[in-house]
Amino acid sequence: MSRRSWVRVARASLIGVSAVLIAQAAAPPTDLAVQSVSSYQKQQALMFDDFNGPAWAPPNPQWWSYDTGGGGWGNGESQTYTSAPSNVRLDGAGHLVIEARNDGGEYTSARVTTQGRTSLLYGRAEARAKLPRGSGMHPAFWLLGTDLGVVGWPDSGEIDVVETIGGAGQLYSSVIGPRTSGGDWQAGPTTDVANTFVDDFHTYWVEKAPGRVTFGVDGQITGAVTAAGLPPDERWVFDKPFFLLLNVAVGGEWPGPPDSSTPFPAAMVVDWVRVTDD
Repeated sequence: MSRRSWVRVARASLIGVSAVLIAQAAAPPTDLAVQSVSSYQKQQALMFDDFNGPAWAPPNPQWWSYDTGGGGWGNGESQTYTSAPSNVRLDGAGHLVIEARNDGGEYTSARVTTQGRTSLLYGRAEARAKLPRGSGMHPAFWLLGTDLGVVGWPDSGEIDVVETIGGAGQLYSSVIGPRTSGGDWQAGPTTDVANTFVDDFHTYWVEKAPGRVTFGVDGQITGAVTAAGLPPDERWVFDKPFFLLLNVAVGGEWPGPPDSSTPFPAAMVVDWVRVTDD
């Protein structure tokens, strides 16, 4: 979820994706946004968490840990991430709630991660979620290379499955990698949606295959980035394991600060997360 300049290789709506793009990417999946996940699908998953448990309980430590603290997180963000139940908890109805709060001008939120617990090499990572709206809100479902602590960012690579800025009008998906000359490059689809799209549950997903990362929402492919399509200065670092992250950031260089119209508390509500291999 590190932001610099945005370079996009594809732009699509949920209704019209080009035939060329569909031909290059994997076949559209079953739309799990309107169907429950079957017992078979749960059994076949490397990870499946439907966040069942009592209200105010923490997410399952088998799968999730926390990134905590402030300092801007590389984007000039305003929130301090905590592991407090006021910021991250089960709701008792089968959901994970990640809640950004404004306590007298002090912003808190949460960022959960599967680092050290589970990761994806090739296959699919998906989350069914509702995303918050409001000026300065920056929710995300994303992945980082498991070698982050060794090689650093951007050499680790970053895959942003879905991000929104203020939650209105567009979904952003991207891969971010290193340049041979230093710095980073970014590419991926921007998807136009109705302002209220994020208010409902949708399944946001990414598929990783050798030399290819494909993005989608529900049963629709929104775009793909391939190693073969990169300029010589852009390194492909995505054929390795990646771990998952879910968070709600507040403010920062990209969305800008919240204002008096921003509703607090503002929550990302996650119905389930699933990781499957090839």
